[in-house]
Amino acid sequence: MKLYKEGNCWKACYDQQRKKYYGYLMYTDREGQTRFLYEITKEIFDRLGSFPDDYDNDQLIRTGRLLFHFENTMYGTMGPERHVLDDSYTESDFDKAFEELKKKR
Repeated sequence: MKLYKEGNCWKACYDQQRKKYYGYLMYTDREGQTRFLYEITKEIFDRLGSFPDDYDNDQLIRTGRLLFHFENTMYGTMGPERHVLDDSYTESDFDKAFEELKKKR
């Protein structure tokens, strides 16, 4: 069973320590960067990657529970904005879990 998946602007993985699934979205354009971290269900994880268009995968991840949102655009007057809705799981936790799974592959 594959425990991680990725597309053009999304990643998802199963964190074996916490026994939960997470989805990560990152958009970069000429205005800056926006990132989202979601807790998703196994059913959502299983469906990811089955769509021909990444937009559908993005929308599926967005049905999960939002944990973290970061926005750094050139139009922001106050600089980067970080919104943490649940600090029990961070962006770096996701990165560690995802990289560990890729190494095991």
